[in-house]
Amino acid sequence: MGEQGMAARGSKNAQARTSAERARLHTARTQWHEGQIRRRVRDNTIAAVVGSLIVVAAIGSQVVHAQVTAPEPEPTPTPSVEPTTAPTETPAETPAPVPSDAPAE
Repeated sequence: MGEQGMAARGSKNAQARTSAERARLHTARTQWHEGQIRRRVRDNTIAAVVGSLIVVAAIGSQVVHAQVTAPEPEPTPTPSVEPTTAPTETPAETPAPVPSDAPAE
């Protein structure tokens, strides 16, 4: 009977150790997971800010480039077009039809 009591106590200690190890692993996994979530949020925020800055810089550089390199408009002389008379074809006289005695078909 004494051996059963000893086995029961040892069994409870083993269960307690196993339970404590599970709790420790669970806590460690939970902390790691929360850390991963914080890291992802931080990384996404940094990526959004950097991406926005790149887009704003690209737009700004295009605006500055367009203003700096825009040529001054200079009036160009327009060639004056002199009216020319195109040769017109004079209609040739067509011979008048001569009536014939044959019936029309």
